[in-house]
Amino acid sequence: MSVLVTRDLSVSFGRVQALRDVSITVEEGQIAGLIGPNGAGKTTFIDAVSGVVSCQGSVELNGVALGGMPAHARAHQGLTRTFQAGELFDDLSVEENLLVSATRSRWWTVFADAVRPLRHDHARERVHRVLESHDLSTVAAAFPQELSLGLQKRVSIARAVATNPKLILLDEPAAGLNTDESEDLGRHLRQLAERGIAMLLVDHDMSLVLEVCDYIYVIDFGEVISAGSPAEIRADPRVIGAYLGTSTEAAPSREATSHGN
Repeated sequence: MSVLVTRDLSVSFGRVQALRDVSITVEEGQIAGLIGPNGAGKTTFIDAVSGVVSCQGSVELNGVALGGMPAHARAHQGLTRTFQAGELFDDLSVEENLLVSATRSRWWTVFADAVRPLRHDHARERVHRVLESHDLSTVAAAFPQELSLGLQKRVSIARAVATNPKLILLDEPAAGLNTDESEDLGRHLRQLAERGIAMLLVDHDMSLVLEVCDYIYVIDFGEVISAGSPAEIRADPRVIGAYLGTSTEAAPSREATSHGN
């Protein structure tokens, strides 16, 4: 089942064309990768899908057209994202960070809480399950600044999972991680995929992307230049020339030629 479908997604900032006719599909339980040089438009694509920037073309989540929906409405449809910086609340514990996401409010929750006060208990139970499945139970009472960067990234992903999402957009989750932490992250992402969660992964860690992704899209100058399995992407001359070079261990940077990453 297709969870995310974009058709001819385009974004312009003034006269700068950041994305041009980008069509991507992510299936249920699939980890799709989105890679490309700095300035290729990767983060702009995530921003467009999540409703942060305006775009042309169409975005569908589980068959529901998201066009015109603000970011919070798309989140209520089951779309969530992580950020490269983590964006955890420093003054809340790990458990409290997850609870904030698990009990996100809608206009009717004031009335729902009056007749169903156990709603928060159910959210707390879900958070405890997420903490356990992400091996975070032992640090549930800790604050983000007390954790290693690898654990902070895992908390960020766990917080996204606590929203019970249909799709998670992962923006550079391996940034700053060492090899062991990146491999640990990859194992957790595969476990999430096995539970049926769809993910779109944007990252410069080619070892991670090529190892965990089922399918990969490559963009350059805002356009898709290749799409296929990790093996096909690794061998594609267009991808090698634009991004991978002679090594799949790291991606070269180039000065941004458009808005976004």
